[in-house]
Amino acid sequence: MATTSFPDASPRKKKTAATAAPVRRGLTAAPDHGTPAAACTAHLSPRDLAVTAAEPEFARQFGLSADDICGRGLLELLRSPTPGLLREQFTALSSGRSRRFKEKVTGRDGDGRHFIADITAIAVRQPSGELVGVVVLLRRSAEAGPGGPVLSALDAQVLEGVASGESTVQMASRLYLSRQGIEYRVGQMLRRFDAPNRPALVARAHALGMFAAGQWPPRVLPERVR
Repeated sequence: MATTSFPDASPRKKKTAATAAPVRRGLTAAPDHGTPAAACTAHLSPRDLAVTAAEPEFARQFGLSADDICGRGLLELLRSPTPGLLREQFTALSSGRSRRFKEKVTGRDGDGRHFIADITAIAVRQPSGELVGVVVLLRRSAEAGPGGPVLSALDAQVLEGVASGESTVQMASRLYLSRQGIEYRVGQMLRRFDAPNRPALVARAHALGMFAAGQWPPRVLPERVR
């Protein structure tokens, strides 16, 4: 597969806290309606999506300084629970099939703890429409507490069942619940983890370090159960 290049966008101070994407003279960026003021910004290299400049707050999410984060690949710092999705989204941005995208991702802070965040990537273009850069904004979600997500004991058992491939009927029999009760709890976790289906729920739980490593059937870590 051909390698996609992403031209760099030079950083510039934001005019207000709500200003999303710094732009260079003669360039226009798609407006960033609805981006929270807490979002922090980074700029990427045109060849390998490495960080070339970042706000200090962006770097602090990973336990790094603004200088130390330069040269780090974005796809090493942040991952989508769906393999390859982030690269596909950036490819669509580069090809002109989209002007911007927003995606749920996971990262790891300086203490090795996982966190959930939303990223928004915005295409920066010349007035002619030519893509000349990409600006990335990061906003930590409510699930980004020090210990990560915590489940009730029953929800942990349901998640373990989903991760091991059990059907709704099998989980209902094992946990002495109705099928509707199992579906309700699975639905709650799908919404909480912003997952479109059960495989995505399991992938995101793995990415957040919910399960004990190297254990089958899957078991949620005791510290993730209240």
